[in-house]
Amino acid sequence: MIRKVFKKKRKNGKIDSFIKKYNIPREFLSVNRKSVTKALLVGIFIAFIPMPFQMLAVLGVSPFIRFNIPIAISMVWLSNPFTMPPMYYMEYLTGTWLLGMEPLDDLEMTMEWFQSHLDDIFIPLYVGTLFYSVTVSTLVYFIVNWLWIRSVNKERTSKKKSKA
Repeated sequence: MIRKVFKKKRKNGKIDSFIKKYNIPREFLSVNRKSVTKALLVGIFIAFIPMPFQMLAVLGVSPFIRFNIPIAISMVWLSNPFTMPPMYYMEYLTGTWLLGMEPLDDLEMTMEWFQSHLDDIFIPLYVGTLFYSVTVSTLVYFIVNWLWIRSVNKERTSKKKSKA
């Protein structure tokens, strides 16, 4: 289980001294089911949004929702220069489908094309973005939550069987 891995790594106390030195809330670096699942939810939600400075958006949300910030920031890295074009194109196509619109045929990967067609792609892109951000992040949240609970229950039953 992931909890055991992180507990073994904390023996040296460097993280604890870092937390005390900079007065960081413990939830921002804790590894428990609630903190990790919230981090996945926030990180994946923001990863699907086409905007600059996604990592700063994670930090901006952190005072309102307590979660593991390193995990959330690593989830934001799912959208990187290699994955952004297919992700955003998929979101655009989904947005046009949800809105009942026809997608543009003359798609080009140039800044001039995007500047001239921004009015045509903006609303379908963000409708698709909203759909994928909410759907995928919520789905991952519940799957990881279920898997974590299942793993803990499985560990408990194996301990009970070994004691008996």
